[in-house]
Amino acid sequence: MERINHTSSVSEFILLGLSSQPEDQKPLFVLFLIVYLVTITGNLLIILAIRFNPHLQTPMYFFLSFLSLTDICFTTSVVPKMLMNFLSEKKTISYAGCLTQMYFLYALGNSDSCLLAVMAFDRYVAICDPFHYVTTMSHHRCVLLVAFSCSFPHLHSLLHTLLLNRLTFCDSNVIHHFLCDLSPVLKLSCSSIFVNEIVQMTEAPMVLVTPFLCIAFSYIRILITVLKIPSTSGKRKAFSTCGSHLTVVTLFYGSIFYVYLQPPSTYTVKDHMATIVYTVLSSTLNPFIYSLRNKDLKQGLRKLMSKRS
Repeated sequence: MERINHTSSVSEFILLGLSSQPEDQKPLFVLFLIVYLVTITGNLLIILAIRFNPHLQTPMYFFLSFLSLTDICFTTSVVPKMLMNFLSEKKTISYAGCLTQMYFLYALGNSDSCLLAVMAFDRYVAICDPFHYVTTMSHHRCVLLVAFSCSFPHLHSLLHTLLLNRLTFCDSNVIHHFLCDLSPVLKLSCSSIFVNEIVQMTEAPMVLVTPFLCIAFSYIRILITVLKIPSTSGKRKAFSTCGSHLTVVTLFYGSIFYVYLQPPSTYTVKDHMATIVYTVLSSTLNPFIYSLRNKDLKQGLRKLMSKRS
């Protein structure tokens, strides 16, 4: 009973945000509102273009549509609360709200990671084993891969949320961040975080690194296969189908590894920019990266826009 009463002493947290200067709040609000609207619009257009274009009913675009949907949900778990705090003098989030935001942050972020690995596998099969592509990437198998990518990360997220919920928070409730992330919240606990740190340093890197290793393995095999193609045009065509995906992978994993593959005690305010990249900017840029480098998708978007007009 004492632990329960003690935990309830902290009913809310204060998010310091990106800046403490009052004059910065409205410009930041306008900036992130624009970014959020672009993210929603861009990813929604990708989903609609794929849904209503018969030429885009392939496994690659099937996975891309779910990546866009996950990006919309991922950004929505972070940005609306940021926007509210920019216009509020008391930048607070409830204890339950903090745990909820953290849960969806990790669940949706790792769903993105798994979907990127699945998309790399799709490119590997298409380039390295094209004669068996239709059977290997059947619709049933694609549905199973998406179902796994969107469900397994919730178990990982639930583990960290439950471990955090067992801690007590006694004194400070000020989070030096613009969202409820695990490391800055752990710093506020007045009980032992040994178990949380062990799990964060063992299980969490496995969940992050495993999809990345799958992507790396797929592209190593793709590179070996492409280098065996005698014609330059053939090599260029094979690499062109991977360029967008590689750009997204670099942007996403570069920032996420910088933030999470370090001990919680070393987490500083400098990591805010890297967090913005993988929580906000990557979701915003993904539709542009895929559409600008993909003729079929650009054609699908043009057809969609012409129907609307």
